[in-house]
Amino acid sequence: MNPTKGIMYKVFALFLFAIMASLIKAATEHVPSWQAVFFRSFFALPVILIWLAQRGDLRTGLKVKNPWGHFWRGVIGTTAMALGFTGLALLPFPEVTAIGFASAFLIVIFAAILLGEKVRLFRLSAVFVGMIGVGIILYPRITVFDGGTASTLALWGAIFTLASAAFRALAQIHIRRLVQTDETSAIVFYFSLTSTLLALFTIPFGWVMPSTTETMYLIGAGLIGGVAQIFLTSGYRFAEASLLAPFDYTSMIFAILIGYFVFSEIPTATTIWGSLIIVAAGIAIIWRERQLGLKRGKARPSVTPQG
Repeated sequence: MNPTKGIMYKVFALFLFAIMASLIKAATEHVPSWQAVFFRSFFALPVILIWLAQRGDLRTGLKVKNPWGHFWRGVIGTTAMALGFTGLALLPFPEVTAIGFASAFLIVIFAAILLGEKVRLFRLSAVFVGMIGVGIILYPRITVFDGGTASTLALWGAIFTLASAAFRALAQIHIRRLVQTDETSAIVFYFSLTSTLLALFTIPFGWVMPSTTETMYLIGAGLIGGVAQIFLTSGYRFAEASLLAPFDYTSMIFAILIGYFVFSEIPTATTIWGSLIIVAAGIAIIWRERQLGLKRGKARPSVTPQG
């Protein structure tokens, strides 16, 4: 164990994911989200394969005992990714990031319903407070609706982003089941493979010819996403998940900086206040889980801000 190294890997991975998301956001102004999913997944595959080969996991690490589990994890995770990319195209970067934090609270709810985990009053209260923070961010999109194109698109962006958070939470429930039978390396690889293949089926539904710049953005997003996944997974080899979990919220800092300097986006007061409430509630849940000794380190390495 090397906690300092684990933290550095985790934060650097989140920074790379933020860069990846910014490239996706720039490309999806013209390129459909499902097409972006293909590039993100396909160009991550060689990076992941090289990493597995260097670790010596290329043969044993890709064996699976639950192929259908990987398929459904891929379907759910790919849907989450596509919805998240759509939200990125329609909303400011910091707002998408903040709404995406709702997945942490939804995981608690889904784990209680689908896995039978006991959720006591403290965590339920923290989930309730966190969802209030999400509601504060969503409120302007729901209420300030004049029927214009801009407000309509923003409303749909908020809906898609929240739906993405829900599907990401469901994906994590599947991952918790998969890690009981299969290696994390197999989960990472087969998710990228499944999402690549699923995205190909959407070609008849409106793929476009991207410009040279957009193609570079999309390829870069895939490569950077693959590298980020490796750093994220490696981080959990050096530190416990409960120690690294609070650093998820550094992605909000990266989103604000990139949103401001790259896309000229300034977070609104509701986004800031809602984010603060979400972060406080999320850290409370993390602290409580640490106190109770709940270990979810095997599931967390496969988690990403976009699915």
